[in-house]
Amino acid sequence: MTTKLPSRADHVGSFLRPQSVIEARNHRAANNISYEDLRQIEDAAIADLVTWQEGLGLKAITDGEFRRYFFHTDFLLQLAGVEEKGGLKKAFKNDAGKDVQFAPPVMVINGKIRHQKPIQLADYQFLASKVSDGHMAKVAIPSPSMLHFRAGRSGIPEDVYPTMDEFYADVAAAYRAEVTSLADAGCRYIQMDDTNLAYLCDDEQRAAAAERGMDPDATTRQYAQLINDSFASAPADMIKAIHLCRGNFRSSWAAEGGYEPVAEIMFNELDIDAFFLEYDDPRSGDFAPLRFLPKGKTVVLGLVTTKLGDLETKDDIKRRIDEAAKFVDLDQLALSPQCGFASTVHGNDITTQQQADKISLCIEVAKEVWG
Repeated sequence: MTTKLPSRADHVGSFLRPQSVIEARNHRAANNISYEDLRQIEDAAIADLVTWQEGLGLKAITDGEFRRYFFHTDFLLQLAGVEEKGGLKKAFKNDAGKDVQFAPPVMVINGKIRHQKPIQLADYQFLASKVSDGHMAKVAIPSPSMLHFRAGRSGIPEDVYPTMDEFYADVAAAYRAEVTSLADAGCRYIQMDDTNLAYLCDDEQRAAAAERGMDPDATTRQYAQLINDSFASAPADMIKAIHLCRGNFRSSWAAEGGYEPVAEIMFNELDIDAFFLEYDDPRSGDFAPLRFLPKGKTVVLGLVTTKLGDLETKDDIKRRIDEAAKFVDLDQLALSPQCGFASTVHGNDITTQQQADKISLCIEVAKEVWG
């Protein structure tokens, strides 16, 4: 069984924002330019990014999330019934041993969840118009679990949703509408970005979830069902992917822990073609959880870090691929950076050249390992 991915070398989606986009966003926030002016500047930057990705040798091409501030809020706030509240401050950690204080926004519910209009359609259509033959436009959207995990039941008023089943049903219906709008436009590669299944691998996060009234294991199973229901309208030839992230803000992270607590449920109950998993350092645990991966699914090993500029060696990456292949067939593996380079507009603390070098490294190693 060969992977459904367009290449054994892939990437999570976001890239460092160019200065033109950062400045334009600031001008738009200050109402100095129009929304149309902002999109024109984004369009030009995305067209350049497509050329850059194809030039490096990538087959899956994204818009770098250049139109977003956060990986999740810009999308979720376009659903009816969703509003943003200031997050609880969380000390993100980094390799320098310093805490980075960050309060990621929390999505809460103020009405029935509904898909009001296509959210990514125009963005996808522009991206697809720039992608060359032999390449595939890839769209990354936040996982539907992002509407639940951080606030839990307290963020979902009982007068709006007396039962959680009603909430999950409406969320899935809204996502199905979005998937359908993209599929009808020709999109055949969607990746859902999910921090929450990764957070459920962290003992502290599991304890905090329990304090919010959640059973961590039951929640893992519920999220798998929610994601399946959200993808239920996808055509058979669409690549359905998910990326598990432990937090990615200015080269810092929020969670730690291997995939063992969620692996058996996640791999077997999620109807997903490709799992993008962070494996760039010891906080991600070992490869033993890959033993649960059934035939017909791919794990994309995130062995190249986007958090640090130092470049990994080919030998080290190949050694780790060999270690992973002790638990799952080599043919069920692929390679990517561990996360995006800019899950938020701030970007990670690396240079654009280091970003290019890391993508090139993934492509070169993938060719040498898989041909």
